[in-house]
Amino acid sequence: MNLLLLNQFLKHHDVDGELIEVIDTLMIACKEIAVQLREGALAGVLGTTDNTNVQGETQKKMDVIANDILKNVLETNPLVRGMASEEEDDPVAANDDGRFLVTFDPLDGSSNIDINVSVGTIFSILEAPQNMSGDNVEAYLQEGRKQVAAGYVLYGPSATLVLSTGAGVNFFTLAHTGDFILTNENVQVPATTKEFAINMSNQRHWEPEMQNYVNDLLLGAEGPREKNYNMRWIASMVAEVHRVLTRGGIFMYPWDKRETGKPGKLRLMYEGNPMSMLIEQAGGLSTTCYTNIMDLKPTEIHQRCAVALGSSEEVEAVMEYHTGSKDGAAAALNS
Repeated sequence: MNLLLLNQFLKHHDVDGELIEVIDTLMIACKEIAVQLREGALAGVLGTTDNTNVQGETQKKMDVIANDILKNVLETNPLVRGMASEEEDDPVAANDDGRFLVTFDPLDGSSNIDINVSVGTIFSILEAPQNMSGDNVEAYLQEGRKQVAAGYVLYGPSATLVLSTGAGVNFFTLAHTGDFILTNENVQVPATTKEFAINMSNQRHWEPEMQNYVNDLLLGAEGPREKNYNMRWIASMVAEVHRVLTRGGIFMYPWDKRETGKPGKLRLMYEGNPMSMLIEQAGGLSTTCYTNIMDLKPTEIHQRCAVALGSSEEVEAVMEYHTGSKDGAAAALNS
């Protein structure tokens, strides 16, 4: 096996040198997060804090630790002008002359930490607009198509970096040497699938179109989809997307009527957009059930969106079910 290191791979594929520097800096932080997670209870990082984040969610201890690690490491890189995090109310300025902005979910799936299920760090890198400081919200409100890189590090049985710089998706595994080494190049999502992931406990709150779609999946070979499906649910977007990238499938977190004014549950800037870039670069589709996620114009840092992503033929089927939706409010929020 040709052991190609992350840095070597990026240089070989003519990735912008300054972008490589920022990715390398991100990996320094992710390696430290991996160490903290591996120690778990031994390091006293499990359990919750007494605080809530801007989303109104109770923070896990590792949410705070991971967020602080990423901020402290990224601000040392003069190429980083600013950062926006799920755990921060507002963007954080770093270096006035920095070229890039970084958005991140420090620890996606943190509700799973205490039961030792896979979690991950999701990140997105944008060019910083001229004459805007790193703490200016407007600087970050760019469509997903403008991302120059996106990825995540999955902390599971092995720590795996999944990365795109706009020319495909590649997997790198963290070795005992401390290096991320290429293990799967030019990953492709199969166009068809028999596997879906959704939180069925919310079924009664979905739009009728989503209920009809999932009901037809459950009818299996005897139903209109004419094949038997398996359902999966990990409750960690990074783990769900990793499964889709590895073997295909569809992952959905749709709009529901419990909070009619919100387009969905997941966050556009540091979950929806980076994951959409990865899925599209791997040949899949990523939508709100109505439109491609990366075509949405952000209006706020913590904006939410509905998500249906994965194998292209299945995502297209979801969108067909939503054509002519009777719920105009949901359609307007998600397009």
